[in-house]
Amino acid sequence: MRGVIFDGEQPRVVDDLEVRDPGPGEVLVGIRAAGLCHSDLSVVDGTIPFPVPVVLGHEGAGVVEAVGAGVGHVAPGDHVALSTLANCGACAECDRGRPTMCRKAIGMPQKPFRRGERELFSFASNSAFAERTVVKAVQAVKIAEDIPLTSAALIGCGVLTGVGAVLNRAKVDRGDSVVVIGAGGIGLNVLQGARIAGASVIVAVDANPAKEVVARQFGATHFIDASAVADSVKAVKEVLPTGADHAFECVGSTRLIRQAVDLLDRHGQAVLLGVPPATAEASFLVSSMYLDKSILGCRYGSARPQRDIALYARLYREGRLLLDELVTRTYPVEDFAEAADDAHHGRVARGVLTFG
Repeated sequence: MRGVIFDGEQPRVVDDLEVRDPGPGEVLVGIRAAGLCHSDLSVVDGTIPFPVPVVLGHEGAGVVEAVGAGVGHVAPGDHVALSTLANCGACAECDRGRPTMCRKAIGMPQKPFRRGERELFSFASNSAFAERTVVKAVQAVKIAEDIPLTSAALIGCGVLTGVGAVLNRAKVDRGDSVVVIGAGGIGLNVLQGARIAGASVIVAVDANPAKEVVARQFGATHFIDASAVADSVKAVKEVLPTGADHAFECVGSTRLIRQAVDLLDRHGQAVLLGVPPATAEASFLVSSMYLDKSILGCRYGSARPQRDIALYARLYREGRLLLDELVTRTYPVEDFAEAADDAHHGRVARGVLTFG
């Protein structure tokens, strides 16, 4: 079968992958569509360290082909969106409703794939850049068959992360003010999360002026072209003179993390979603924090995928959550290199690989 692998030197499309059958508590999914997220590119450029060889991809949707023993919530033929969260469901963190903190779901990559005599790792417990993948049952969330799988694929990472950061982690309230730094795939979902939450002022900041139209479509009430102003903080404060209730950094730049902190009003929160290099350090004025300001890390939108994916699918069907509009372009999996180049240069909100 076809898939995109990374061997430590370069990613490439192969057609001789094999995947094992699902074991107890597992699901075999035939992938129909998979979003290309910057996290996949971050594995390739080394920003996210990961063992190789690995089958890439972590934002996918498809059709259940087989289930292992003990799986009852999905069956062959069901349409599913996949999460990356292979949480155990039984530890103290899972019991508290914090599956993103499950220690059994982090740093334990499995090897369900084989190419010739060599086993390959699964990326983010998912590997959606393959025609078939095996995931834990908790990762497969049944969705309505009338949701296009090219759109449903994006729920499992970009939407869970961006919208979840707003609703679950920051808990943005009606009337709050929000600044979103970076209007890429994650930033657009933060914008629409803020809109859904009822934020009154939503400022998008991006160095690409071409993103203004789509940023406003997703919920921005104001747009700051960072390439056209000398000081983005000053430009934002012309809109929000006392600062923002919430500032989301969606790029992964330590300079922009500092900017997010500097943009906060009293009792404001800076939420970090972008992923800088693992050893990166950021600085801020400690004295600025004593007005009840907070810096919040956020893993995977503090999501509970079985609950949240179903919720976001329902909001999409009600016309309240934008998914189709996130898909700038689809590519057959064989065109992965072109899709990756488009994503790297910011030409797409989300490119989606398809398996015809």
